[in-house]
Amino acid sequence: MKSSIIKTVAEEQREFLLTSDSGFQRKELCALPDLSSYVLIISGIRRCGKSTLLKQFLKSKHKDAFFFNFEDIRLYDFSIDDFPILDKFINNSGEKVLFFDEIQIVKGWELFVRQKLEQGFQVVLSGSNANLLSRELGTKLTGRHITRELYPFSYSEFCSYKNLAADKQSVLEYLGTGGFPEVVKSDNNEILQFLIEDILNRDIAVRYGIRNVSLLKRLCSFLLSNAGNLLSPNKLKNAIGIKSASTILDYFSYFESCYLLNLMPKFAFSAKAQMLAPKKLYINDTGLIKIGSTAFSENSGHLLENVVFYHLLRKSKELFYFNENGKECDFALLKNGKCKELVQTCWELNTDNENREIGGLFEAMHYFKLDTGTIVTFDANDLIKKDGKTINVVAASEFLE
Repeated sequence: MKSSIIKTVAEEQREFLLTSDSGFQRKELCALPDLSSYVLIISGIRRCGKSTLLKQFLKSKHKDAFFFNFEDIRLYDFSIDDFPILDKFINNSGEKVLFFDEIQIVKGWELFVRQKLEQGFQVVLSGSNANLLSRELGTKLTGRHITRELYPFSYSEFCSYKNLAADKQSVLEYLGTGGFPEVVKSDNNEILQFLIEDILNRDIAVRYGIRNVSLLKRLCSFLLSNAGNLLSPNKLKNAIGIKSASTILDYFSYFESCYLLNLMPKFAFSAKAQMLAPKKLYINDTGLIKIGSTAFSENSGHLLENVVFYHLLRKSKELFYFNENGKECDFALLKNGKCKELVQTCWELNTDNENREIGGLFEAMHYFKLDTGTIVTFDANDLIKKDGKTINVVAASEFLE
Protein backbone atom coordinates (compact mmCIF):
# COMPACT_ATOMS: atom_id res chain seq x y z
CA MET A 1 0.00 0.00 0.00
CA LYS A 2 1.00 3.60 -0.42
CA SER A 3 2.58 5.16 2.64
CA SER A 4 0.48 8.28 2.14
CA ILE A 5 -2.79 6.31 2.46
CA ILE A 6 -1.76 4.67 5.73
CA LYS A 7 -0.64 8.04 7.09
CA THR A 8 -3.90 9.73 6.11
CA VAL A 9 -6.00 6.97 7.64
CA ALA A 10 -4.03 7.07 10.91
CA GLU A 11 -4.32 10.86 11.20
CA GLU A 12 -8.03 10.97 10.38
CA GLN A 13 -8.84 8.10 12.75
CA ARG A 14 -7.01 9.78 15.60
CA GLU A 15 -8.81 13.07 14.99
CA PHE A 16 -12.18 11.31 14.91
CA LEU A 17 -11.33 9.36 18.06
CA LEU A 18 -10.42 12.46 20.04
CA THR A 19 -13.49 14.45 18.96
CA SER A 20 -16.18 11.73 18.96
CA ASP A 21 -18.47 10.87 21.86
CA SER A 22 -17.17 8.02 24.03
CA GLY A 23 -20.68 6.67 24.56
CA PHE A 24 -22.19 5.10 27.66
CA GLN A 25 -19.44 4.14 30.10
CA ARG A 26 -19.29 0.40 30.69
CA LYS A 27 -18.75 -1.09 34.11
CA GLU A 28 -15.91 -3.23 32.74
CA LEU A 29 -13.82 -0.12 32.07
CA CYS A 30 -12.62 0.16 35.67
CA ALA A 31 -11.63 -3.52 35.74
CA LEU A 32 -9.42 -3.51 32.64
CA PRO A 33 -5.79 -4.25 33.59
CA ASP A 34 -3.22 -1.67 32.50
CA LEU A 35 -0.20 -3.91 31.87
CA SER A 36 2.86 -3.27 29.73
CA SER A 37 4.21 -6.83 29.59
CA TYR A 38 1.07 -8.52 28.19
CA VAL A 39 -1.23 -7.92 25.23
CA LEU A 40 -4.70 -6.99 26.47
CA ILE A 41 -7.41 -8.46 24.25
CA ILE A 42 -10.98 -7.20 24.61
CA SER A 43 -13.14 -10.02 23.25
CA GLY A 44 -16.82 -10.75 23.01
CA ILE A 45 -19.74 -11.32 20.70
CA ARG A 46 -20.15 -8.98 17.74
CA ARG A 47 -21.73 -5.58 18.45
CA CYS A 48 -21.55 -5.86 22.22
CA GLY A 49 -19.52 -2.64 22.43
CA LYS A 50 -15.87 -3.76 22.23
CA SER A 51 -14.74 -0.86 20.05
CA THR A 52 -16.54 1.60 22.32
CA LEU A 53 -14.87 0.13 25.40
CA LEU A 54 -11.52 0.35 23.63
CA LYS A 55 -12.17 4.03 22.93
CA GLN A 56 -13.16 4.66 26.55
CA PHE A 57 -10.04 2.90 27.84
CA LEU A 58 -7.85 4.97 25.55
CA LYS A 59 -9.43 8.30 26.48
CA SER A 60 -9.38 7.59 30.20
CA LYS A 61 -5.83 6.25 30.52
CA HIS A 62 -3.83 6.79 27.33
CA LYS A 63 -4.99 9.88 25.47
CA ASP A 64 -1.74 10.15 23.51
CA ALA A 65 -1.59 6.48 22.47
CA PHE A 66 -1.26 5.40 18.84
CA PHE A 67 -4.62 4.19 17.55
CA PHE A 68 -5.31 2.32 14.31
CA ASN A 69 -8.52 0.67 13.13
CA PHE A 70 -7.92 -1.83 10.33
CA GLU A 71 -11.61 -2.01 9.40
CA ASP A 72 -11.39 0.98 7.07
CA ILE A 73 -12.38 0.66 3.40
CA ARG A 74 -9.15 2.39 2.38
CA LEU A 75 -7.14 -0.39 4.07
CA TYR A 76 -8.79 -3.17 2.09
CA ASP A 77 -5.46 -4.22 0.53
CA PHE A 78 -3.45 -3.95 3.76
CA SER A 79 -1.27 -7.06 4.18
CA ILE A 80 1.54 -8.28 6.40
CA ASP A 81 3.99 -6.61 4.00
CA ASP A 82 2.55 -3.22 4.94
CA PHE A 83 3.30 -3.49 8.66
CA PRO A 84 6.80 -1.96 8.22
CA ILE A 85 5.13 1.18 6.80
CA LEU A 86 2.76 1.35 9.76
CA ASP A 87 5.72 0.69 12.05
CA LYS A 88 7.46 3.77 10.73
CA PHE A 89 4.52 5.99 11.71
CA ILE A 90 4.36 4.33 15.13
CA ASN A 91 8.04 5.05 15.77
CA ASN A 92 7.72 8.62 14.50
CA SER A 93 4.81 9.22 16.90
CA GLY A 94 7.02 8.44 19.88
CA GLU A 95 4.12 6.68 21.61
CA LYS A 96 4.69 3.46 23.53
CA VAL A 97 1.03 2.42 23.89
CA LEU A 98 -0.69 0.92 20.84
CA PHE A 99 -4.42 0.38 20.34
CA PHE A 100 -5.38 -1.80 17.39
CA ASP A 101 -9.01 -2.37 16.41
CA GLU A 102 -9.93 -5.29 14.10
CA ILE A 103 -6.25 -6.14 13.45
CA GLN A 104 -7.21 -9.81 13.00
CA ILE A 105 -8.38 -8.92 9.48
CA VAL A 106 -4.72 -8.95 8.41
CA LYS A 107 -3.22 -12.41 8.02
CA GLY A 108 -0.08 -12.79 10.13
CA TRP A 109 -0.95 -9.94 12.51
CA GLU A 110 0.25 -11.99 15.51
CA LEU A 111 3.87 -11.73 14.36
CA PHE A 112 3.72 -7.95 14.26
CA VAL A 113 2.03 -7.69 17.67
CA ARG A 114 4.59 -10.03 19.25
CA GLN A 115 7.40 -7.92 17.78
CA LYS A 116 5.96 -4.73 19.26
CA LEU A 117 5.53 -6.44 22.62
CA GLU A 118 9.17 -7.55 22.58
CA GLN A 119 10.21 -4.00 21.74
CA GLY A 120 8.62 -2.78 24.96
CA PHE A 121 5.32 -1.45 23.60
CA GLN A 122 2.06 -1.81 25.48
CA VAL A 123 -0.53 -3.33 23.13
CA VAL A 124 -4.33 -3.40 23.43
CA LEU A 125 -6.47 -5.21 20.86
CA SER A 126 -10.18 -5.43 20.14
CA GLY A 127 -12.09 -7.21 17.42
CA SER A 128 -13.82 -10.35 16.23
CA ASN A 129 -13.25 -12.93 18.91
CA ALA A 130 -13.45 -15.87 16.52
CA ASN A 131 -10.13 -14.75 15.07
CA LEU A 132 -8.54 -13.17 18.12
CA LEU A 133 -9.03 -16.35 20.12
CA SER A 134 -7.68 -18.81 17.57
CA ARG A 135 -5.96 -21.91 18.89
CA GLU A 136 -2.61 -20.72 17.55
CA LEU A 137 -2.73 -17.41 19.41
CA GLY A 138 -1.16 -18.69 22.63
CA THR A 139 1.85 -19.99 20.74
CA LYS A 140 2.31 -16.99 18.46
CA LEU A 141 2.15 -14.52 21.35
CA THR A 142 4.21 -16.86 23.55
CA GLY A 143 1.43 -16.88 26.15
CA ARG A 144 1.79 -13.18 26.85
CA HIS A 145 -1.81 -12.11 26.47
CA ILE A 146 -4.74 -11.46 28.81
CA THR A 147 -8.31 -11.60 27.59
CA ARG A 148 -11.23 -9.70 29.04
CA GLU A 149 -14.65 -10.72 27.82
CA LEU A 150 -17.28 -8.07 27.22
CA TYR A 151 -21.00 -8.88 27.22
CA PRO A 152 -24.01 -6.84 26.07
CA PHE A 153 -25.46 -4.47 28.67
CA SER A 154 -26.19 -6.07 32.03
CA TYR A 155 -29.57 -5.40 33.63
CA SER A 156 -28.14 -2.59 35.78
CA GLU A 157 -26.45 -1.01 32.72
CA PHE A 158 -29.71 -1.35 30.79
CA CYS A 159 -31.61 0.48 33.54
CA SER A 160 -28.93 3.18 33.81
CA TYR A 161 -28.83 3.77 30.06
CA LYS A 162 -32.63 3.99 29.75
CA ASN A 163 -33.08 5.78 33.10
CA LEU A 164 -35.41 3.07 34.39
CA ALA A 165 -36.16 2.07 37.95
CA ALA A 166 -35.07 -1.40 39.04
CA ASP A 167 -38.50 -3.02 39.20
CA LYS A 168 -40.48 -5.82 37.61
CA GLN A 169 -41.46 -3.67 34.63
CA SER A 170 -37.83 -2.98 33.69
CA VAL A 171 -37.03 -6.69 34.18
CA LEU A 172 -39.74 -7.57 31.66
CA GLU A 173 -38.40 -4.99 29.23
CA TYR A 174 -34.84 -6.27 29.62
CA LEU A 175 -35.90 -9.89 29.08
CA GLY A 176 -37.64 -8.87 25.87
CA THR A 177 -35.10 -6.43 24.47
CA GLY A 178 -31.80 -7.86 25.66
CA GLY A 179 -28.71 -5.76 26.15
CA PHE A 180 -27.04 -5.14 22.80
CA PRO A 181 -26.21 -1.41 22.88
CA GLU A 182 -27.46 -0.65 19.35
CA VAL A 183 -30.77 -2.39 20.03
CA VAL A 184 -31.25 -0.71 23.41
CA LYS A 185 -30.54 2.65 21.82
CA SER A 186 -32.71 2.25 18.72
CA ASP A 187 -35.40 -0.20 19.90
CA ASN A 188 -34.88 -1.96 16.56
CA ASN A 189 -34.44 -5.68 17.12
CA GLU A 190 -33.95 -6.32 13.39
CA ILE A 191 -30.31 -5.53 14.14
CA LEU A 192 -30.15 -8.88 15.93
CA GLN A 193 -31.27 -10.74 12.81
CA PHE A 194 -28.35 -9.25 10.88
CA LEU A 195 -26.07 -10.07 13.80
CA ILE A 196 -27.04 -13.75 13.72
CA GLU A 197 -26.46 -13.83 9.95
CA ASP A 198 -23.03 -12.25 10.42
CA ILE A 199 -22.04 -14.78 13.05
CA LEU A 200 -23.22 -17.78 11.04
CA ASN A 201 -21.80 -16.68 7.71
CA ARG A 202 -18.63 -14.75 8.56
CA ASP A 203 -17.51 -16.12 11.93
CA ILE A 204 -18.45 -19.76 11.42
CA ALA A 205 -19.22 -20.82 7.82
CA VAL A 206 -16.33 -18.93 6.20
CA ARG A 207 -13.81 -19.50 8.98
CA TYR A 208 -14.44 -23.24 9.31
CA GLY A 209 -15.26 -24.00 5.67
CA ILE A 210 -18.86 -25.11 6.27
CA ARG A 211 -20.71 -25.50 2.98
CA ASN A 212 -24.12 -26.56 4.27
CA VAL A 213 -25.09 -23.20 5.76
CA SER A 214 -28.78 -24.13 5.87
CA LEU A 215 -27.97 -26.99 8.25
CA LEU A 216 -25.91 -24.60 10.35
CA LYS A 217 -28.87 -22.21 10.52
CA ARG A 218 -31.24 -25.01 11.46
CA LEU A 219 -29.00 -26.02 14.34
CA CYS A 220 -28.69 -22.37 15.44
CA SER A 221 -32.47 -21.96 15.44
CA PHE A 222 -32.83 -25.12 17.53
CA LEU A 223 -30.30 -23.87 20.08
CA LEU A 224 -31.91 -20.44 20.32
CA SER A 225 -35.21 -22.21 21.05
CA ASN A 226 -33.75 -24.33 23.87
CA ALA A 227 -32.04 -21.89 26.25
CA GLY A 228 -31.90 -23.31 29.77
CA ASN A 229 -32.28 -26.92 28.61
CA LEU A 230 -29.88 -29.85 28.87
CA LEU A 231 -28.21 -30.82 25.60
CA SER A 232 -27.03 -34.22 24.46
CA PRO A 233 -25.31 -34.48 21.04
CA ASN A 234 -26.59 -38.02 20.51
CA LYS A 235 -30.21 -36.95 21.02
CA LEU A 236 -29.72 -34.00 18.65
CA LYS A 237 -28.65 -36.08 15.67
CA ASN A 238 -32.15 -37.04 14.53
CA ALA A 239 -33.71 -33.69 15.42
CA ILE A 240 -31.23 -31.71 13.30
CA GLY A 241 -30.29 -34.21 10.61
CA ILE A 242 -26.58 -34.42 11.43
CA LYS A 243 -25.39 -38.02 11.40
CA SER A 244 -22.35 -37.72 13.64
CA ALA A 245 -22.37 -36.67 17.31
CA SER A 246 -18.75 -35.54 16.92
CA THR A 247 -19.83 -33.16 14.14
CA ILE A 248 -22.44 -31.65 16.48
CA LEU A 249 -19.74 -31.21 19.13
CA ASP A 250 -17.61 -29.38 16.53
CA TYR A 251 -20.53 -27.09 15.73
CA PHE A 252 -21.05 -26.41 19.44
CA SER A 253 -17.41 -25.33 19.73
CA TYR A 254 -17.86 -22.98 16.75
CA PHE A 255 -20.88 -21.34 18.39
CA GLU A 256 -18.99 -21.02 21.67
CA SER A 257 -15.91 -19.56 19.96
CA CYS A 258 -17.94 -16.59 18.76
CA TYR A 259 -19.73 -16.24 22.10
CA LEU A 260 -23.18 -16.95 20.75
CA LEU A 261 -23.72 -19.44 23.54
CA ASN A 262 -22.24 -21.08 26.62
CA LEU A 263 -22.53 -24.71 27.68
CA MET A 264 -22.49 -25.13 31.46
CA PRO A 265 -21.27 -28.50 32.82
CA LYS A 266 -22.66 -30.52 35.69
CA PHE A 267 -20.66 -30.29 38.90
CA ALA A 268 -18.63 -33.42 39.60
CA PHE A 269 -15.29 -34.01 41.26
CA SER A 270 -14.41 -36.36 38.41
CA ALA A 271 -13.40 -34.66 35.16
CA LYS A 272 -14.65 -37.69 33.23
CA ALA A 273 -18.07 -37.49 34.91
CA GLN A 274 -18.28 -33.80 34.02
CA MET A 275 -17.40 -34.55 30.41
CA LEU A 276 -19.96 -37.35 30.01
CA ALA A 277 -22.89 -35.56 31.66
CA PRO A 278 -25.22 -33.43 29.48
CA LYS A 279 -24.49 -29.69 29.54
CA LYS A 280 -26.93 -26.85 30.02
CA LEU A 281 -27.34 -24.35 27.21
CA TYR A 282 -27.44 -20.57 27.62
CA ILE A 283 -27.61 -17.91 24.90
CA ASN A 284 -25.51 -14.74 25.12
CA ASP A 285 -28.50 -12.39 25.13
CA THR A 286 -32.25 -12.83 25.53
CA GLY A 287 -32.82 -10.55 22.54
CA LEU A 288 -31.21 -13.24 20.37
CA ILE A 289 -33.57 -15.83 21.83
CA LYS A 290 -36.56 -13.63 21.04
CA ILE A 291 -35.52 -12.97 17.45
CA GLY A 292 -34.21 -16.43 16.56
CA SER A 293 -36.33 -18.89 18.52
CA THR A 294 -38.93 -21.01 16.77
CA ALA A 295 -40.70 -21.87 20.04
CA PHE A 296 -44.39 -21.02 19.86
CA SER A 297 -44.81 -20.31 23.55
CA GLU A 298 -42.63 -17.97 25.59
CA ASN A 299 -40.90 -19.57 28.56
CA SER A 300 -40.32 -16.61 30.87
CA GLY A 301 -38.67 -18.85 33.46
CA HIS A 302 -35.94 -19.90 31.03
CA LEU A 303 -35.39 -16.30 29.94
CA LEU A 304 -34.89 -15.30 33.57
CA GLU A 305 -32.56 -18.26 34.13
CA ASN A 306 -30.56 -17.23 31.07
CA VAL A 307 -30.10 -13.70 32.43
CA VAL A 308 -29.08 -15.00 35.86
CA PHE A 309 -26.48 -17.28 34.26
CA TYR A 310 -24.68 -14.39 32.57
CA HIS A 311 -24.98 -12.27 35.70
CA LEU A 312 -23.12 -15.00 37.62
CA LEU A 313 -20.68 -15.66 34.78
CA ARG A 314 -19.43 -12.11 35.17
CA LYS A 315 -18.42 -13.08 38.72
CA SER A 316 -16.73 -16.40 38.00
CA LYS A 317 -16.08 -18.74 35.07
CA GLU A 318 -16.37 -21.71 37.47
CA LEU A 319 -20.10 -22.15 37.07
CA PHE A 320 -21.92 -25.50 37.22
CA TYR A 321 -25.37 -26.98 37.62
CA PHE A 322 -25.85 -29.42 40.49
CA ASN A 323 -27.78 -32.70 40.31
CA GLU A 324 -27.63 -35.26 43.09
CA ASN A 325 -30.16 -37.87 44.24
CA GLY A 326 -32.57 -36.64 41.60
CA LYS A 327 -32.53 -33.10 43.00
CA GLU A 328 -31.18 -30.18 41.01
CA CYS A 329 -29.88 -26.68 41.69
CA ASP A 330 -29.47 -24.36 38.73
CA PHE A 331 -26.17 -22.72 39.64
CA ALA A 332 -23.19 -23.54 41.83
CA LEU A 333 -20.65 -20.73 41.62
CA LEU A 334 -17.12 -21.76 42.57
CA LYS A 335 -13.92 -19.79 43.06
CA ASN A 336 -10.61 -21.62 43.12
CA GLY A 337 -12.50 -24.90 43.29
CA LYS A 338 -14.61 -24.00 46.35
CA CYS A 339 -18.35 -23.37 46.18
CA LYS A 340 -19.16 -19.80 47.20
CA GLU A 341 -22.75 -19.32 46.08
CA LEU A 342 -25.79 -21.45 45.22
CA VAL A 343 -28.62 -19.99 43.17
CA GLN A 344 -31.94 -21.43 42.05
CA THR A 345 -34.20 -19.62 39.59
CA CYS A 346 -37.93 -19.86 38.92
CA TRP A 347 -40.49 -17.38 37.65
CA GLU A 348 -42.56 -17.84 40.79
CA LEU A 349 -42.71 -20.17 43.78
CA ASN A 350 -46.05 -21.93 44.04
CA THR A 351 -47.55 -25.17 45.33
CA ASP A 352 -46.67 -26.97 42.10
CA ASN A 353 -42.93 -26.28 42.19
CA GLU A 354 -41.86 -25.22 45.70
CA ASN A 355 -40.91 -28.74 46.82
CA ARG A 356 -38.73 -29.18 43.73
CA GLU A 357 -37.11 -25.74 43.80
CA ILE A 358 -36.55 -25.55 47.57
CA GLY A 359 -35.62 -29.23 47.84
CA GLY A 360 -33.01 -28.96 45.09
CA LEU A 361 -31.40 -25.93 46.67
CA PHE A 362 -31.35 -27.49 50.17
CA GLU A 363 -29.76 -30.64 48.72
CA ALA A 364 -26.98 -28.53 47.16
CA MET A 365 -26.50 -26.56 50.38
CA HIS A 366 -26.01 -29.78 52.36
CA TYR A 367 -23.69 -31.18 49.69
CA PHE A 368 -21.44 -28.10 49.63
CA LYS A 369 -21.86 -27.41 53.37
CA LEU A 370 -23.25 -23.89 52.83
CA ASP A 371 -25.67 -22.29 55.28
CA THR A 372 -27.29 -19.92 52.80
CA GLY A 373 -28.72 -20.12 49.32
CA THR A 374 -30.75 -17.92 46.97
CA ILE A 375 -33.87 -18.39 44.89
CA VAL A 376 -34.33 -15.71 42.23
CA THR A 377 -37.96 -15.10 41.20
CA PHE A 378 -39.65 -12.55 38.98
CA ASP A 379 -40.96 -10.31 41.76
CA ALA A 380 -41.19 -12.14 45.12
CA ASN A 381 -39.12 -11.66 48.28
CA ASP A 382 -39.20 -14.08 51.18
CA LEU A 383 -37.11 -15.93 53.77
CA ILE A 384 -37.12 -19.72 54.27
CA LYS A 385 -35.36 -21.37 57.21
CA LYS A 386 -34.87 -25.07 57.80
CA ASP A 387 -32.38 -27.18 59.77
CA GLY A 388 -30.23 -24.17 60.57
CA LYS A 389 -30.01 -23.13 56.93
CA THR A 390 -31.50 -20.05 55.25
CA ILE A 391 -32.84 -19.51 51.75
CA ASN A 392 -33.27 -15.94 50.57
CA VAL A 393 -36.03 -15.56 47.99
CA VAL A 394 -35.10 -12.46 45.99
CA ALA A 395 -36.84 -10.53 43.20
CA ALA A 396 -34.86 -10.43 39.95
CA SER A 397 -34.67 -6.63 39.93
CA GLU A 398 -32.88 -6.76 43.27
CA PHE A 399 -30.62 -9.73 42.53
CA LEU A 400 -29.43 -8.42 39.14
CA GLU A 401 -28.60 -4.92 40.37
